[in-house]
Amino acid sequence: MIFIKKANILQILMLLLVLSSCKQKNDSTSKSSKKKAADSVVLIKAGPKLSTQYIDNKKKSIESFYSKNWGRQGANGGLLVAQNGQIIFEKYDGYANYKEKSPMTSTTPLHIASVSKVITATAVLKLISEKKLTLDQKVTTLLKEFPYPNVTIKTLLNHRTGMRNYAYFTEKKGIWDRHKILTNQDILTLMATKGIDLEFKTDTRFSYCNTNYAILALVIEKVTGMKYIDAMEKIIFKPLGMTDTYVFDYEKDKKTATPSYRGNFSLVNMDYLDAIYGDKNIYSTPRDLLKFDDGRNSANFLDPKLLKLAYIAYSNEHKGTKNYGLGIRMVNWDTGKNFYFHNGWWHGNTSAYITMPDEKVTIIALSNKMDRRTYKVKNLATLFGDYPFKLADE
Repeated sequence: MIFIKKANILQILMLLLVLSSCKQKNDSTSKSSKKKAADSVVLIKAGPKLSTQYIDNKKKSIESFYSKNWGRQGANGGLLVAQNGQIIFEKYDGYANYKEKSPMTSTTPLHIASVSKVITATAVLKLISEKKLTLDQKVTTLLKEFPYPNVTIKTLLNHRTGMRNYAYFTEKKGIWDRHKILTNQDILTLMATKGIDLEFKTDTRFSYCNTNYAILALVIEKVTGMKYIDAMEKIIFKPLGMTDTYVFDYEKDKKTATPSYRGNFSLVNMDYLDAIYGDKNIYSTPRDLLKFDDGRNSANFLDPKLLKLAYIAYSNEHKGTKNYGLGIRMVNWDTGKNFYFHNGWWHGNTSAYITMPDEKVTIIALSNKMDRRTYKVKNLATLFGDYPFKLADE
């Protein structure tokens, strides 16, 4: 009897030991899982704190600029100006949805048009840093169907491929039925099967072409084994905490995405080109694009050596100040001063992304109502550095 009691006690002790061990293991797994989730967001250190006086002075000048350029007829979108990662000025005006009279807010995602190219290029640079791609790699080594043997990742990024714009060659009779939605894969197949020749020999000159970035999106998909939508979430949006940013999915999002308007608030309907991504079709906010810019310029996120390559001017066939890097436009003056930016336009959406690494300044302007004044925010650069723009330039 005593033996049985001792055995029972022994069994109970063993059971408690196993349960305790399982709990510790589960706690450890839970902590590991939480740590992994936390580690997925890259911490970007802000620059030196700006003084209240400095912020107030800059804010007054920006408010004056805003008032003079938009006045009573306010912009329909958002403007954000930041330095050292700290917001100096932020303003949202107008309607996200004119029919519903829903207001534009800091969390309203707008179509950023060709500013999407900067983000696509950054994802490619990240893949290069992970040794999954090289700048000089031929596209034919990744996309077997691709018909142009001398085109590389680099010439896609800096628009020196010589490829023709898909928006133009699909308009030609017998190439594509414009009642059908065009996809990135369709562009590749058409170039391979419809005799779409190059406009000029690869890497002999610059020609801005959306097709380059539509193909880069396919490259990202091939290398990652994921859809572009998911790859961008994993590589860029999630690590940088861009919670209000997404890649537009034509079938899923066409009824819920923030509408696009003409200047008189008449709705701009979507067409057969609205499913193409890589060159456009990212929806974002000024605050999220600030997170992106802070991340892109941080050694914690992107290899500084690769970023330096992005800011090199690759189109020097003719003397001039306007140039293009790897996914970024630039103005290079004889003084040695450089201005880096990218504008965008699609339907009624206009966008301006300005990054000033020397001054640690970011300027973002987005609108979903056709308005070329969006691009005038470049003049705000004069408040922070020696840029030959005129603040009051009309």
